[in-house]
Amino acid sequence: MSERRPAPTVGQVVLGKRLQELREAAGLTRDEAARALRVAAATVRRMETAEVALKIPYVQVLLETYGVPDDETAAFLSLAEEANEPGWWQRFHDVLPDWFSLYVSLEGAARIIRSYEPHFVPGLLQTEAYARDVMMNGTLAQKGPEAVERHVSLRMERQRLLERPDPPHLWVIMDETVLRRPVGDTSEVMRDQVDKLLEFAERDRVTLQIAEFASGPHPGTYAPFSLFRFAEPELPDMVTTEYLSGALYLDSREEVAAHLEVLDHMSTAAASAERTKKLLREFREEY
Repeated sequence: MSERRPAPTVGQVVLGKRLQELREAAGLTRDEAARALRVAAATVRRMETAEVALKIPYVQVLLETYGVPDDETAAFLSLAEEANEPGWWQRFHDVLPDWFSLYVSLEGAARIIRSYEPHFVPGLLQTEAYARDVMMNGTLAQKGPEAVERHVSLRMERQRLLERPDPPHLWVIMDETVLRRPVGDTSEVMRDQVDKLLEFAERDRVTLQIAEFASGPHPGTYAPFSLFRFAEPELPDMVTTEYLSGALYLDSREEVAAHLEVLDHMSTAAASAERTKKLLREFREEY
């Protein structure tokens, strides 16, 4: 049986989907592909859904079975070896749940990240003090201060994404609640957090909007969610939404389209990027 990996990479997701497409184009079922490998059909399914590492000998046999030309096979195997390289977040395997490992991988590969956040400042934009206080007052605190500090370090490491020479476009809509809810024992925590939001609001590839109370209800008032768009044509847009102990990853056209429509609707109703900066400056004065 193929070895399970704790954190699938975007490369594995892309190539897994491509393996499925090649199998279907060859007119083969998973059972037939599994017979070529002399394994259970479940192993083929797990390869296609990135639940296991892409074993190179298995991939090579599958590509031959699917009639893929030698030059394309060589390129695919090279990409598979790359995809199997662990991401930087593997250093945090002791505290990083599997479901969030995929989120970090998607986040790092996306060209556009659009998010709705009704509760807190998004993790990519949090200050260290703000992040620590949010975690200390959440379920994570039950695991002790060391676990909290590891998660804070992970969150700060994730933020390096926005310092890359060619960062993704981050487009965030936050409910006004996010700024009305005080975080931290001192007002300095919130002031520093608003300062950081103001700093990022000036960046070319960051768009911040506040959904004001005055604008009334909107279709996103269920839970926070993010939509990822990638440069790789093999990887469709994906949506993720978190719940208390995990997350859902959605990539069907219908579900992604529904979330995209909600984001577009909210961005039209929310304060513009310029008005958001004005609101942030006003909120800062309150702290």
